[in-house]
Amino acid sequence: MKPARQEFTSRQHMISRDFEFYHYKDEHPVEVEYHNHLFYEVFSFVSGDVTYIVEGKSYRLKPGDIVLINNRELHKTIVRPGKAYERYVLWIDPDHIRTLGGDTDLTLCFERSAMRNYNLLRPRAEYYIMIKNAMTCLQNAIFSEDYGSGLLKRAYLTELLVYLNRAFLDSQDEDLELDVVYDEKVGSVINYINENLQEDLSLETLAARFYTSKYHLLREFKKHTGYTIYQYIRKKRLITARMLLKEGLRVTEVCQRCGFGDYSNFIRSFRKEFGHPPGHYKSRSGAK
Repeated sequence: MKPARQEFTSRQHMISRDFEFYHYKDEHPVEVEYHNHLFYEVFSFVSGDVTYIVEGKSYRLKPGDIVLINNRELHKTIVRPGKAYERYVLWIDPDHIRTLGGDTDLTLCFERSAMRNYNLLRPRAEYYIMIKNAMTCLQNAIFSEDYGSGLLKRAYLTELLVYLNRAFLDSQDEDLELDVVYDEKVGSVINYINENLQEDLSLETLAARFYTSKYHLLREFKKHTGYTIYQYIRKKRLITARMLLKEGLRVTEVCQRCGFGDYSNFIRSFRKEFGHPPGHYKSRSGAK
């Protein structure tokens, strides 16, 4: 029996420790603002009128498109009314992927897509069929109570990740240029910010470095990312801080490495953003 589609939840955190898989179809989708996860996301588009925005790049999606998002990228969808909005969504913890891959790096497609600042995957028909079949089998195994379903879930999830990576390595970005909207200068500023979170990232410094006026940079940055430059820098510093704390680094070291000049301000900002102090991750990771 074919599993039923799930009702959409605006929750943006995992309940499971390893992965969660969803099949949604909405006539009146709920808007979700820019957000970020501790996990990776695979967004497989089936139908609708949707633009997916990741770190200032807007991707106009076609049926069969896949968006790969790692755990450092801010993203959101813009869904236009009039068409049923259907998609498959996989959330998966990076550490779980590593347990599945062994000597094969199945995180490659997520990490390289971020490195080249290009998240849209439009696989060739042969790869899309394999990916779609793996998703269907995974969904069936998730809803099944038959003997060995847990083993099949792991097998189909591994199969899906293998085919995603094969499709990624086979892809040609040049074929997708007409469906991508972005500003090269804003993209360069985003890259610089993410590579230099510990440095002085004041508006004056950025405008001088990229040979543009402060007001033009402010306007274009907000237009393409949805954030002011200050908001974006603060958000990315906090996202990076959370990742470093999860890896076991000391709170004081994380504060310094992420460019927070004032320790008390870091503690307040972290608690406001995530709902708990930095020590929450320190205690869970076993750091001293």
